[in-house]
Amino acid sequence: MFLDEVKIYAKAGDGGDGMVAFRREKFVAMGGPAGGDGGNGGDVIFEVDEGLNTLMKFRYNRHYKAKRGENGQSKGMHGKNADPLIVPVPPGTTIIDEDTDTVIADLTNHGQQAVIAKGGRGGRGNTRFASARNPAPNLSENGEPGQEKNLKLELKILADVGLVGFPSVGKSTLLSVVSAARPKIADYHFTTLAPNLGVVETEDQRSFVMADLPGLIEGAHEGVGLGHQFLRHVERTRVIVHVIDISGLEGRDPYEDYLSINEELKLYDEKMLERPQIIVLNKIDLPTAKENAESFKKKLPEDAMVYEISAFTREGLKQVLFAIADLLDKIPKMATPVEETKETVVYRFEPKEKPFTITRDSDGVYVISGKEIEKLFKMTDFTQYEAAQRFSRQLRSMGIDEELRKRGVQDGDTVRLVDYEFEFID
Repeated sequence: MFLDEVKIYAKAGDGGDGMVAFRREKFVAMGGPAGGDGGNGGDVIFEVDEGLNTLMKFRYNRHYKAKRGENGQSKGMHGKNADPLIVPVPPGTTIIDEDTDTVIADLTNHGQQAVIAKGGRGGRGNTRFASARNPAPNLSENGEPGQEKNLKLELKILADVGLVGFPSVGKSTLLSVVSAARPKIADYHFTTLAPNLGVVETEDQRSFVMADLPGLIEGAHEGVGLGHQFLRHVERTRVIVHVIDISGLEGRDPYEDYLSINEELKLYDEKMLERPQIIVLNKIDLPTAKENAESFKKKLPEDAMVYEISAFTREGLKQVLFAIADLLDKIPKMATPVEETKETVVYRFEPKEKPFTITRDSDGVYVISGKEIEKLFKMTDFTQYEAAQRFSRQLRSMGIDEELRKRGVQDGDTVRLVDYEFEFID
């Protein structure tokens, strides 16, 4: 079964908690703090595995969670960093952040990796908080929460040649006779429900990958029929082979079919028409097909590459395959730009979010929210008095106290942050 789009959830590992500890060693007076830092949480990394050709494994496992880092230990020992979670994906996988609808990575080459969710850093132990004013701090940090993302994975198959055309024009038959692929072939529309791939080899030992894509119909770019689900696969192909039933036995005008399919490609993405296109007039062995072919070719531009074939009798196939191979020799393979390499690092501009926002619920409770303040909250161990005092100072320095007063908070009002409620004292 072929699966080319799926939604999953990825959660990077949280950092390990820092530790509060003190040296108690014989003959060492005033040993001081000795709590170690927590280890970093594991990243979620997607890696291309050329042995995969579908997203089927994601249908049964939609949650991916990396391990958290180990907690810090006494004697200043650092907790162990967690190993990254490696998730294999097939070549041609595009990873999209569903919440922001932005492309995170486009993975095409075997072994290519992308960090999709970053693990949280380990919390600091009390050794890190020692100062001249407070040489024996009794506080530490919890580990930073790892990133969590709702993702949409789209697979765009990596084929050199894509067969497009109306249903039942003979695309599957053509693929079956020029390669070892065995797609389902039957005398009704939409026999092909998923793309089929085949490796084609010409007589002069040149080879390329050909994909038979489900039939398109008018309105496919808007979701009509089955082909709209697979238009994205045409994006990766270097050459489009437009298969047309030139016999006209189904009552359709071959030239109108040609215009309709090209219009659907254009409406999906205008760049599609810039792709080299070979026109294959199939079923030339049937009655009236020769006459229709002559009439059809007169309506095309002079530089159009048109070939008459019969996939059933194998007439004309040799010339078409040579023409495709010659065209592919002139077109370089499209390489997807990689976000980060050893030579170059590309930085994306991301507008800085407000550190906090304050709203008021219908029950009168003031609600503080925001990524930065929520991260500080989660990294604070409220069982430690000094940690709670430090968090209070952080709220004040961020301007939250002042903003609450502007909002009209009164002494004794309830303020909520994440799942924690406290009383405001002026």
